[in-house]
Amino acid sequence: MRLRVRMAAFVVILAALTGGCQTGNGEDETPPDGVSPFTGEEAEAGPVLAVKIDNVERARPHTGLEDADLVYVEPVESGLTRLLVVFSGSLPETAGPVRSARESDLELLRQFGRPALAYSGAQSALQPLIDEAPLYAVPPDRASAAYERSGDRPAPHNLYLRPDALLLAAPEASEAADIGLRFGDAPDGGTETSEYTVTYQAASYDFGWSGEDGRWLVSMDGTEAVTTGGERLSAATVVVQQVQIRPSAFQDRSGNITPYTQTIGSGEALVLRDGQAHEARWSRSAADGGTTFTTADGDPLPFATGPVWFLFTDS
Repeated sequence: MRLRVRMAAFVVILAALTGGCQTGNGEDETPPDGVSPFTGEEAEAGPVLAVKIDNVERARPHTGLEDADLVYVEPVESGLTRLLVVFSGSLPETAGPVRSARESDLELLRQFGRPALAYSGAQSALQPLIDEAPLYAVPPDRASAAYERSGDRPAPHNLYLRPDALLLAAPEASEAADIGLRFGDAPDGGTETSEYTVTYQAASYDFGWSGEDGRWLVSMDGTEAVTTGGERLSAATVVVQQVQIRPSAFQDRSGNITPYTQTIGSGEALVLRDGQAHEARWSRSAADGGTTFTTADGDPLPFATGPVWFLFTDS
């Protein structure tokens, strides 16, 4: 289990000492050294590892997601979703089940520099685009020692990753750096919210606020999301981000068109933190740039310290 330390007080003190840090007052300043730019928590800088995770019912419970810094929920074929999970500050011993990459992953991952990407494979027409992308693509045929099949569930929902072993195949993967997120005290103007549901054509996510845990507890398709280690999945901040989702040039084996999630641009979002919902705007002007979130007045909208879940929905 990952030990997560709330760093709001630490950040304020360090800001006073250095004069150039996030202070929790909404100022648009880069998180200081020693604080994760992904969660706002105390963390040593480490390489960025993105893992494509299966998310149909047969793939659950998941393994290792309790150690994720960021979780992106992406629409895929047939109204289903998959997860693109980002680790940096802490790595689980095992993560999975791992599934195939999509074209949308390439645009989303550009903001992380040159991260490592773990995935089970991709359509033959997509693989050249993955190979040309600024990332370290490491499927099983490029690091067989980093993957293993489990006998507790049927293929293809049983491929698991050993993150430490995979990073040996990507020794120059970019370390965690600023991607536009800011952390600090909640802004004024939030609406009290204890539950929120995001529904896709064939999947749903429920987030219930737990004041005791200081987290949004995650449920998937109406069932509490618990890892194989028995830990309830949770998030400090949940972002429902309205983006353009359009058909891509790719399709699955059954002929279903793969949706393309465009994460460059701007639009509306809803940010859930501390039992409140905040209307927001998001903006990402370039593929190699991060995403900023602002209030209706245009001020930076700080997230709560801790893991962040992003759910992409059609605008």
